[in-house]
Amino acid sequence: MGIRIEKVDLPGIGVRHDLVTEAGRRISVVSHRDGERDLGVFDIDDPDACRDSVALNDDEAAALADVLGASVMLSRLTSLSDETAGLYTEQIALPTDSPYLNATLGDTKARTRTHASIVAIVRDGAVIPSPTPSESLRAGDVIVVVGTREGLDGVSRLLANGPD
Repeated sequence: MGIRIEKVDLPGIGVRHDLVTEAGRRISVVSHRDGERDLGVFDIDDPDACRDSVALNDDEAAALADVLGASVMLSRLTSLSDETAGLYTEQIALPTDSPYLNATLGDTKARTRTHASIVAIVRDGAVIPSPTPSESLRAGDVIVVVGTREGLDGVSRLLANGPD
């Protein structure tokens, strides 16, 4: 089933975009003319009745978009690796005694040293997709890596022990 998004003009208010899920649930985002936005969840028994509405400021809307986008990206990476022989995705916890703790991602030179790519960092329940070389590595980070089995093992060793 394709994704269906409906646009409804709300005179004097703004515009509402409705997403209808595969299960028939309706979720909407109302974008007000003044820039405010609301996330609405509609009643399962009456798809025209909004069950609950949550006002979102700019930062909250951006954070929600980031979380949803990053989780989709990780799901797609995982399914891509399932379909591609020899390509793997792995989540590697940054060791608490890593020589790269509080260093930047660029300091690891992981891609050059291992031929595997760090595609995301999971930190405090949030995902940082496509981290830049200037991103600091922190205690508790989980590093998402894509590459060959040998490359993933190399990143794991590198994060634990530093360069060979």
